[in-house]
Amino acid sequence: MTVLQSFPNTLRHQTHHHHHLYSTTKKSLSTTTTMSFSSSKSPSQTIQNQENSSQNQENNKSNDKTLTTQIINYHNQTKHFFTHYSKSPHGLDWANQPDPFRRYISSPLLPLLHPTRPESPLYSSLFHSLPSSKPISRINLSQFLYDSLALSAWKTTGFSTWSLRVNPSSGNLHPTEAYIISPPIESLSSSCFVAHYAPKLHSLELRSEIPSGFFKNLFPEDCFLVGLSSIFWREAWKYGERGFRYCNHDVGHAIGSISMAAAGFGWDVKVLDGLGFKDIERLMGVELDDEMVIPDRPGKGEFPEVEFEHPDCVLLVYPSGIGEFDVDYKGLSLAISGLKELEWKGRPNRLSKEHVVWDIIYRAAEAVKKPLTEDDRFVNDRFVSAGVVSVSVYKDISLHELVRKRRSAVDMDGKTTMTREAFYQILLHCMPSGVESGDKQGKQLSLPFRALPWESEVHAVLFVHRVVGLPSGLYFLVRNAEHFDDLKGAMRAEFKWEKPEGCPDGLTLYELARIDCRELSKRLSCHQDIASDGCFSLGMVAHFEPTLQNKGVWMYPRLFWETGILGQVLYLEAHAVGISATGIGCFFDDPVHEVLGLRGSNYQSLYHFTIGAPVVDKRIMSLPAYPGPDDV
Repeated sequence: MTVLQSFPNTLRHQTHHHHHLYSTTKKSLSTTTTMSFSSSKSPSQTIQNQENSSQNQENNKSNDKTLTTQIINYHNQTKHFFTHYSKSPHGLDWANQPDPFRRYISSPLLPLLHPTRPESPLYSSLFHSLPSSKPISRINLSQFLYDSLALSAWKTTGFSTWSLRVNPSSGNLHPTEAYIISPPIESLSSSCFVAHYAPKLHSLELRSEIPSGFFKNLFPEDCFLVGLSSIFWREAWKYGERGFRYCNHDVGHAIGSISMAAAGFGWDVKVLDGLGFKDIERLMGVELDDEMVIPDRPGKGEFPEVEFEHPDCVLLVYPSGIGEFDVDYKGLSLAISGLKELEWKGRPNRLSKEHVVWDIIYRAAEAVKKPLTEDDRFVNDRFVSAGVVSVSVYKDISLHELVRKRRSAVDMDGKTTMTREAFYQILLHCMPSGVESGDKQGKQLSLPFRALPWESEVHAVLFVHRVVGLPSGLYFLVRNAEHFDDLKGAMRAEFKWEKPEGCPDGLTLYELARIDCRELSKRLSCHQDIASDGCFSLGMVAHFEPTLQNKGVWMYPRLFWETGILGQVLYLEAHAVGISATGIGCFFDDPVHEVLGLRGSNYQSLYHFTIGAPVVDKRIMSLPAYPGPDDV
């Protein structure tokens, strides 16, 4: 009996249908819960304030357990099954499609420059060493944003016109907003400032000026900050309850996009993860004055409050090779608290006339708010090179050209193959620890994973279809050696766990079973042909419940960030070898686990991806990103 034959019949013979939730009007909501996103204490803040008492420590442990249970319940409730899908809208309400461009009305505009022929290193070279660091300047900041978060093109067909961005987004909905917090920059601002990045205009919207000592007292020279936030409504409009997951995928893609663009300037990037939710909320100026009333069930009506921005993280961008330095999280938090009285310029534009409140999203977001962890130590890890099989698999393409040509394939041709060398090279760039650690993967030292301060918690199961010199079948990429024995013991006993032929040192890739898994991968990815029509597809399997229990419930969104960064690498790698890729957020969660033999919540599949040759739709015309249409 083959491995595929031993899989349950539910994986081989299933029909499916969408399960949609009713919508209620605002007036019909009989019970509501008031939760504050601005001034009330979150559970995580309570933990912080009560940690001195032993009795309260016990209460905190109980509270942590409650929050972990709550977020696991959210995760389970938003799974897709063969028999039904996670709750989402019944059809798309096009009249209320959220505006993809946040603007701060009446805030001063700081125009950025449009690079014409920018200097940019070869993409493949950045995985081995970074160029000498460039200074912060208007032209460098302009190109940095142009290569990370700007528009990359406009598309048009018939009466429809829409924009694409350098940083990818599920459904092209773009819930991620970005802020620059910077020291003075000549020709841009004579003072330290906080500004919102407006990609449609490729400009900064000045939100506030901050004290001159902020950077001088807390960071080395030539540093600036990038803040990221999410507007859940943009994603929930299309995907309903599962939208919270997808927002955090997009945060990860943005971190990866920012890290790669920064590398082109010799800049390093690190998430300042010692900061708490309240710190980054205040630093970006996205605090809300009014409490948000969350219904006890989903509701439809005018709920403009759901257009708020949820602060996700703040990234420190600093010169590579700067040497050891420390970030005092307690001092930084105190300095941020001193910004409370700042004058904030501009007011956010309205994105939709009517909304649907998917209450479970906002409860999940409340549960994962991170407290300040002032004892966290900022570590500027040394840069570690990625492994090399053959650099000849890459086109001689610059970073600037590559990041701006990245696209998501809508269809794949089902016939193009990939060489084994290209396959191994792509996977080597997916390893967190680089080459010097050998098989001891775990600590995130390589580009762009080094932006994350925690050890890798995400692995990948691969469905190999068309890799010349490699048998079709199931493979597994172990990205943290500490999990190897646990993974092997948790998965099917009949799996082989053998290194495939020609697998380079440092690539912890294992063959599990030789099978034709095209139909299997298609069915697992919501019956989408694109999962079987590429060279290979994969599912990202996270070390799940133990991570939430041991590190904190706030790791839930961070696990999705890690998958997003891995996805960003796969996007760029695919284009660098001359093909394409697509992120797949729709997959049947537990059937994926069943294929692997995984039970319980120790490991969960969080994101799928497929890599192959795209089929181009010639009906769609591509237009330059700038200048774009005035009214879309």
